Amino acid sequence: MEIKVVNAANQEVGTVTIKDEIANAPIKKHAVWETVKWQLAKRRRGTHSTKTRGEVRGGGKKPWPQKHTGRARQGSIRAPQWVGGGVVHGPKPRDYYYPLPKKVRKVALRSVVAGRLQEGNLIVVEDFTFEKPKTKQAIEFLRNLGLENEKVLIVVPELEENTYKSFRNLPNVKLLEIEGLNVYDMLCYDKCIFFKSTLPKLEERLSL
Repeated sequence: MEIKVVNAANQEVGTVTIKDEIANAPIKKHAVWETVKWQLAKRRRGTHSTKTRGEVRGGGKKPWPQKHTGRARQGSIRAPQWVGGGVVHGPKPRDYYYPLPKKVRKVALRSVVAGRLQEGNLIVVEDFTFEKPKTKQAIEFLRNLGLENEKVLIVVPELEENTYKSFRNLPNVKLLEIEGLNVYDMLCYDKCIFFKSTLPKLEERLSL
């Protein structure tokens, strides 16, 4: 598949070819779902915690005698049915990570890239840098592409300091190195902009 390449002023400066095995890859929705679930699971901090009846304060004394009071028998005021009592089967700190096969992750990323290409939501731009950090120039770049009101993911070969600082104040824009390209981020943004120099690494990563 041939895709046009534009510069920062949105002028066409050439074309680039992406392998058909990537551009026309079948979209495996279940693999995408599995990968997003895996990504969100491993991001969880897992620091939530509750106390059991053995960990809450107090409750050492039996509140009243076992028999002859006319009330239900109770052993501790920190049993789960009491206000201020322990929690039964409550969450404890844990690690939510679980392994997902690399092949599944690769299929999912290839599916999302193919979907973005087929939708026309993947844009290739000629590599550029800023002489100094300038958010105004970053906004102008997005305006030239007609994306100033869109959520935009920009995939770069590496996080060059001036480019990063120019875009970091824009709430709807995220800069991402090609090595960190992932399914969740590509789905979260309306448009994906790839620097031209990232495409060889993308093809290498997604080739069959």
